[in-house]
Amino acid sequence: MSVMSSLPRLTVTETKLFFREPIVVFFTLAFAPILLVVLGLIPSMREVSADLGGVPAINAYLPVIIAMGLALFALNGLAQLFASYREKGVLRRMQTTPVKPIVMISAQILMATILSVVTMLVMIVIGRFAFDVNLPRQLPGFLVSYLLAALAMLAVGLLVAALAPSGKSASAISTLVFFPLVFFAGLWVPRATMNDVLRTISDLTPLGAAVQSLQDTTAGNWPQPLYLAVLLGWTIVAGGLAARYFRWE
Repeated sequence: MSVMSSLPRLTVTETKLFFREPIVVFFTLAFAPILLVVLGLIPSMREVSADLGGVPAINAYLPVIIAMGLALFALNGLAQLFASYREKGVLRRMQTTPVKPIVMISAQILMATILSVVTMLVMIVIGRFAFDVNLPRQLPGFLVSYLLAALAMLAVGLLVAALAPSGKSASAISTLVFFPLVFFAGLWVPRATMNDVLRTISDLTPLGAAVQSLQDTTAGNWPQPLYLAVLLGWTIVAGGLAARYFRWE
């Protein structure tokens, strides 16, 4: 069975299985939009901030929350589901079918990318119509940045899934990875207010590079090559390692 013929069917199947996990669906698809609404309802978040480039804080935080949503999907969703498949023997049984590991990984990436794009669009609509957040002025650059960020984070999630022996261990590893990533993305300390050391580290993380690219394109600029290269590098390295260490059981 060829990759192209089996990929669409496997993607549909994986999507159906994904929606059978209500807790995972909530934290991967609903939590980030809800957080955006909560932050947007705080009066100070709608005030112009000189430290954040002379825009309301909610404008600067929307790319951060979008990036956090990617991390939630990749680490708290995809990684744990994939590791649980191995623990429950789903992957072992699949080994007896013509489906190859690359097809399984591709189906997971395709499903996650489509669903995460839908979530991102929901957050942009909420930001625009509920809190008057500016739409991206450099739309092609924004889409390129988002897709590269999605691929980078999904590759990291698949690497965790490939290495974790069980769903619980995947959850523990994902938590250890999630909080540093969202910190350097600027969730607690905005990137614009970080010192030089923190900013340099942030530039080299997938979410830090993603947030800066999304912010630049929202302001109307094309993303800087450094940040696109960081995202591409994380995709290649983490994705390659995930494929290398993929185990059926």
